[in-house]
Amino acid sequence: MYPNLYFFFKEVLGVEWPMFKLVNSFGLMVAFAFVAAAITLTMELRRRQANGWLHFTETQIEVGKGADLSEVLWNGFFGFLFGWKFLGILLDKENALADPQSYLLSGQGNMALGILLALGFAGYKWYTGNKTKLPKPEKRTLRVWPHERVGDMIIMAALFGFGGAKIFHNLENWDDLIADPIGSLTSFSGLTFYGGLICAGAAIIWYARKHKINLWHLTDSFGPALILAYAIGRIGCQVAGDGDWGILNSAYVATTDGKAVLAEGTAYKDTVTKYLAYHQQSLAGTKEVLSSDDVMHASFQAPSWMPTWMVAYTYPNNVLSDGVPLDGCEGQWCRYLPNPVFPTPFYETLMGLAIFFVLWGLRKKITAPGMLFGLYLLLNGFERFLIEKIRVNTTYKLGFWNPTQAEIIALVLMLLGLSIILLRRKAVPVKVSR
Repeated sequence: MYPNLYFFFKEVLGVEWPMFKLVNSFGLMVAFAFVAAAITLTMELRRRQANGWLHFTETQIEVGKGADLSEVLWNGFFGFLFGWKFLGILLDKENALADPQSYLLSGQGNMALGILLALGFAGYKWYTGNKTKLPKPEKRTLRVWPHERVGDMIIMAALFGFGGAKIFHNLENWDDLIADPIGSLTSFSGLTFYGGLICAGAAIIWYARKHKINLWHLTDSFGPALILAYAIGRIGCQVAGDGDWGILNSAYVATTDGKAVLAEGTAYKDTVTKYLAYHQQSLAGTKEVLSSDDVMHASFQAPSWMPTWMVAYTYPNNVLSDGVPLDGCEGQWCRYLPNPVFPTPFYETLMGLAIFFVLWGLRKKITAPGMLFGLYLLLNGFERFLIEKIRVNTTYKLGFWNPTQAEIIALVLMLLGLSIILLRRKAVPVKVSR
């Protein structure tokens, strides 16, 4: 596992560069996911614009008025953060690099550098803004196409998506929130994808209505971009080991150095019994664990051509420091899961990429506005509903059915997607006059 790039370079290249402890591997993959989504979304919006299905809107801007106060203040704020935290890290490497995440979320930093850079950034923005100041400001009308708003939409999706993901995760893990509200809300781990999807979707719908962007064509464009971002994001979950793993694979047991090996005889039950206290804690809120028989598991042995980690993995050095101590490892992130689990993030990456290529291949053939997005919802929900069968999550009691939060939302998305497909299958794309 690579909780940050320091671990990656250490294992792959054999070099130790402490500064790369600041680059969280999960965060890096999320950044790649947003970039990939932005590129894909822009390409599809351009295509629909070329077909005459999307139109520009006009907006007025004022030029020559000099530096705007809000821009000066924002520049100053970012300058302060850069000096206070990131330059502060360079001057306090011993404390910062020992636990970068805690350092970034703490009140530690170099206040003097923060203030100095805040003044510098704000002053530079004020100077450059006033260089273009006119004696009499002018109002100009600009045409803005939907693809030119992708940056704004991606930022909104990131902000509302992260907030929604944290809210839904904490609703699902209420006891943890009550026990440590600040830690639960500020931690980089613990994100529920569907919570992010719902909140980000609501924000994008509001934005589209505000700027008069055809909602059906916009959502059709978003479908492939969303599932591609999801697939890439799940790479981050797998690489960092953020807890989104599956149930135990009882065909294997773990060695003390974190490797998965085939279980012989009663080795599986013996290992679970040995670490029963850990399993009772890790499964809290999902089911009562009294013995090894109560721990959720499935047995599947990898064929000879398949690497073991694809079906049984212990997530050594995982970013949550979850599990039991790892032999020969000292410091932070030195734990592994005592029993190998199914690496569900890896499976979701494969399924997400497969769905992306299906949607990308059909986008020119399915012309009815809304149909492609309906198919995205249907396939996305189906994929998540399947993967929940081998994942560990909090369940709810709904009569005879005990679903997880994700299963409920996945079922709703499948029904919604099917409804959109049936309602929009005969819709005809209308060209917008320019």
